[in-house]
Amino acid sequence: MTKRKLWLGAAFLFVAGDGMAMQSRGALLSSFEATFGVSESLLGLVAPAGTLGFVLAIVAVGLAAGRLNVRITLLLGVVAMVLTMFALVVAPLYSVFLLALLAQGAAAGVFRGLDRPVLSHIYPDRLGRIFVLYALAWSIGAVSGPLLVSGVLWIAERSPAIAAVPIDEWRLTYLLLALWFLPVIAILWKLDAPTSWDETELDWTALKRLLEKPAIRGALLGMALVGGIEGAMFTWLPYYAGTFLERDLANASLSIFLVAYVPGRYVYSRLVETGAYLGISLVTAGLAIPTIAFALSGRIGVWMLVAVFATGMLLSSLFPMLSAYGVEAAPAYSGPVSALTTAATYLGIATVPTVMGVVADVRTIQDAMWIPIGLTVVLVAVIAATRMRSTV
Repeated sequence: MTKRKLWLGAAFLFVAGDGMAMQSRGALLSSFEATFGVSESLLGLVAPAGTLGFVLAIVAVGLAAGRLNVRITLLLGVVAMVLTMFALVVAPLYSVFLLALLAQGAAAGVFRGLDRPVLSHIYPDRLGRIFVLYALAWSIGAVSGPLLVSGVLWIAERSPAIAAVPIDEWRLTYLLLALWFLPVIAILWKLDAPTSWDETELDWTALKRLLEKPAIRGALLGMALVGGIEGAMFTWLPYYAGTFLERDLANASLSIFLVAYVPGRYVYSRLVETGAYLGISLVTAGLAIPTIAFALSGRIGVWMLVAVFATGMLLSSLFPMLSAYGVEAAPAYSGPVSALTTAATYLGIATVPTVMGVVADVRTIQDAMWIPIGLTVVLVAVIAATRMRSTV
């Protein structure tokens, strides 16, 4: 196996594990509540704690990418990921758990601030395809996260040996997640720094020029909208579906949405080689308007779930396509661009569901579900405007 493929394997293994960790949180909320005896409002701090640490770290590392030893920084990130996972396992208090979650998000941000930039330098001629496959690895991890939780619960309930061990099932889940990242440490320990790493150092003047480019501004705004739409679906789709479907089927709606990302991103890994990042994004975002509107219309039946699947397939193109477009717009600054676009996405994921919760509380959840539909319309306008204005 070539060193280039080992770098690819390390990045894919890490991002799949990060996807598992992120999407396991929702499935474990009731377990956290049972262990720590906290209110629902305090449980609501789980997502912001992980997201805040991630965004701060990925921006700091990404902006400093040209000054960093890439192998050592990635190694520190994944070692910190394992240690913070163990900290979650042994957290005695909810406050300690939240601090460990903040640190775990920061550790993930350190690694992900450099992994895609490294891949963009190692595979400059196949950047788009690599970014879509990277996103596919995250999708597989995200789908596997809730399944891992369910599997641990199922085994714990039926295995006398495990039942006799004095450990909560959610702690066992995080222990298994910590072990997932050990092969990444082993790979990076053996690798040398990539010879193709020639990231340009970023200063304030260069950052200002970078942010003045229509392509970069369009990518950042588009990614924030994508994050908001995905965050809305991740957080509120099962709750909303539960207002007119049985609980099991309502919960399955999110699984269907996430599962659709896997075949969707596989298809886009083929289409992306055309280089038409904005063209593909414009078509998929435009087609997502009617599918998401139908999925959130409150119609009961199998067609609602079909619309959820179709929406997942269409939206799955946007993160890798727009991030690849942003990096190709400024390849010498792949670290800062990758960090800023990812941070914009996660800020959308953290912000929009919160706003929807306020709207649902003041009005109804049905009214709140109009927000991701409206954001999809705005996203189409942003992509179209960026395509017209950009010369990249």
